[in-house]
This record gives sequence, C-alpha cells and structure tokens, in this order.
Amino acid sequence: MTTAVISGGPVAIPRARTAGRRILSRVAGAIFVLWAVATISFFIIHVIPGDPALAIVGGAGSNVTQEVLEAARVEYGLDQPLWQQYIAQIGRLATLDLGTSYTLRTPVSDVIADHLPSTLILTVLSLTVAWILALALAIWVTRGGRIARVVGSTLEVVSAALPHFWIAAILVLVFAVSLRVLPATTAPGLPGVILPVVTLAIPLAGFLGQVMRESMLDALESPFVLSARARGESEFGVRWIHAIRHAALPGISLSGWAFGSLISGAVVVETIFAREGLGRSLLAAVIARDVPLVTGVLLTVAAVYIVVNILAEIAYVLVDPRTRVSS
Repeated sequence: MTTAVISGGPVAIPRARTAGRRILSRVAGAIFVLWAVATISFFIIHVIPGDPALAIVGGAGSNVTQEVLEAARVEYGLDQPLWQQYIAQIGRLATLDLGTSYTLRTPVSDVIADHLPSTLILTVLSLTVAWILALALAIWVTRGGRIARVVGSTLEVVSAALPHFWIAAILVLVFAVSLRVLPATTAPGLPGVILPVVTLAIPLAGFLGQVMRESMLDALESPFVLSARARGESEFGVRWIHAIRHAALPGISLSGWAFGSLISGAVVVETIFAREGLGRSLLAAVIARDVPLVTGVLLTVAAVYIVVNILAEIAYVLVDPRTRVSS
C-alpha cells in the first residue's frame, strides 16, 4: 500500500525538526571551530620564545627600562597567570572585541578590514584559475587517448607537488627578470596580480585535475551518458552538459578545503611578492608575538573557511539533481 506524502501535512513537522537540528548542528560546529582556533592560537603564540611586552613597547630592539616593561604587562594583563589571560581573551572574543594590535597600535578589526579584501581577491582568482585549468586538463585527457592520459597524469602529479615558493621563484625569473613582461612585486592593476594568482593556482589545479579526470572518466562510462548518446546527443553535449557536471562534483566538494589551502599559501605568496594581505600580516604578527592580531587573523580565516564550506555544499546541491531530490 502506497502512502501519499502531502506537503504541509504531518510529514512537514519532522522535516522542519530535521532542518532545525541541522542548522543548530552547523551553528554549534562553527562556534566550536572558532573556539578551538582561538584556544590553539593563544597557547601556541605563548610557547614561542620571547616577551610579548616587548612588542607592546616597540619591539626587541627598543631600549626600554624594566619599569616600562612591567607597566606594559600590568596594562595589558600580561602579569596575570596564563589561564586568567586565556579566560579574559575568550571573554573579549565572545563580545566580538578583537582587541588592539601591539605593534600597529590600531584595532585588530581595522587591520583585518584593510587587508581581508586583498587576500580574498587573490584566493578567489586563484581558485577560479585552478578550476579552469583542472577542467581543461580533465577534458583534454579524456579526449586525447592513452598518450594524453599519461601526459596529463604526469602534469597533475608534478604540479600538485610543486611548492609555492619554487613556482614563485621560477615565474619571477622567467616573466619579470628575463622577459620583463610582468612586475616582480605587486603593482596596481591586473599585471600585478597575475604571478601571485598563477603561483597559487598551479598546485591546486594539479590536485583538482586528478579527481575531476577520474570523475569524468566514470561519467563517460555511466548509464546516463550511454542513454544520452543513444538518444542522438552530440559528443559536445555529452561532455559539456552531462559529463562535465558529474566531473565537477568532486571539485565542488573539495572547494572548501581548497580555499583554506589557498589562504595558507597566501602567507608565502604575499610575502614573496610584497603584497599586502592577511597572510603577510599574520606572518609579521607571529614574528612580533602580536597576540591580538594573530588571534584576529586566524579567527577571520576560520570564519571565511566555514562560510566557503557552506557555499560549496549549497553549490553541490544545485549542481547534483540527485541531492536536490533527496533533500
């Protein structure tokens, strides 16, 4: 006997409860991630040798008296036990107070607002270029025969293993020093962002290309593609309408991780190309033991990572009709 499911009937109540539990689970998970990031960054930065009070009074090279250092410790609560400092910081973060940077003498929120757009532009462009390269390589490999598969697989493995600093050095030597067609450091306009974007995109394109190639090969042998060909669908339609959607699914599910990987790579790339951004600010803050700035940048990166993962899941549902039906 078949039972009809009526929209808005009793079945809607369990669905609403399930959706509510899912939303609460996501919110709780996001809060836990942010708390873990704040906790780990707090204790790690205190493990680094050095006195954070020196960063407050002007750095390790400043000639200050012991009285000045003690006054700075008292003012910022550094004279208290570590566990009390931790509780105080978590309390401030709970009220969205990121504090003031020791070295820059400005609110951490202002520093993040100034540098976050630059890093987001860099990572978004790099992710887009990586996607284009990965899809182009996957399509070429699946159409080119056995030799193309061998060459494509080799390119994917090699590019995925290349470190960012090595790629950046080679690109600078070729395009900035030898050919002199692109600037070696960040400059206004599109030319100044090309080398940093390519540096970040190449390793990610190799990794995404591997999973997309395998997914496209599976899609080309799947029943829905065979059915499309039996209906007279052109090879272009088979690949660009049916197979490519299936091949994009693993890349979409990995986009959240990929975005986090790009932000971590931005620390190296922004330093090499003298580009202002969160990555370069984070490196300088760690060296200077600027605890508020380190914590603020890491929390911002974690929040962006959470948002991107949610967007990637939504995109996965929109691309895969099977997920929409089950949802």
